[in-house]
Amino acid sequence: MDILETHHRPLGKRERNRINNRKAILEAARTCFREKGFENTTIRDIVRQTRLAAGTFYNYFASKEDIFVALLTDFLNHQNDALSQLRRSADTTEEFIESTYLALFRSTARDPLVYELAHRNDQAIKKLFGSGIMGLTMLSLEDDVRSAIDRGLLPSVDVDYLCAAFFGVALELSVKVAHRANVDPQAGELESRRAAKFASRLFLGGLEHMTELS
Repeated sequence: MDILETHHRPLGKRERNRINNRKAILEAARTCFREKGFENTTIRDIVRQTRLAAGTFYNYFASKEDIFVALLTDFLNHQNDALSQLRRSADTTEEFIESTYLALFRSTARDPLVYELAHRNDQAIKKLFGSGIMGLTMLSLEDDVRSAIDRGLLPSVDVDYLCAAFFGVALELSVKVAHRANVDPQAGELESRRAAKFASRLFLGGLEHMTELS
């Protein structure tokens, strides 16, 4: 299954009901995961948070793990769309780097619960999707980096190394942003901007010395 695939078509009443029911279950799961933790939450806990009949749950999800996969898929769809759009519209090196970090950290701050759950269960994510949370988050990075090199926004250096460096900084700072946003949700936007500025300045400082490796 392509986790980043989206479809657009007119929706009938039955389909709208399915979407609404699915949303209700996911929101209830978020509440339970936040209050009790993923490990301590049961399907019964989730159903109690909704107005749906107990049997209705299994029309949408087979297990608690299926709900987690759905939450992560929604997280990644939203995040990767934002990342690619910003990177491809960047006109300068600074815009390319800072907009990528900002979109990443904003998504993390907007949904720190899912990000932290995914980070703590990275091995399980790899088994399900073939890659960890940050690898999935940055699926389109390599293509966009190659495009940026062709456009002269980035130096012509080893793409694998460059993406790995981008990846490493993003991974560690995302964990910090998610933790701080969980502690104080109102500070999410501020933390996202602070982290994006920090990461981009750090990265830009290194790029200044990369031309010799071109």
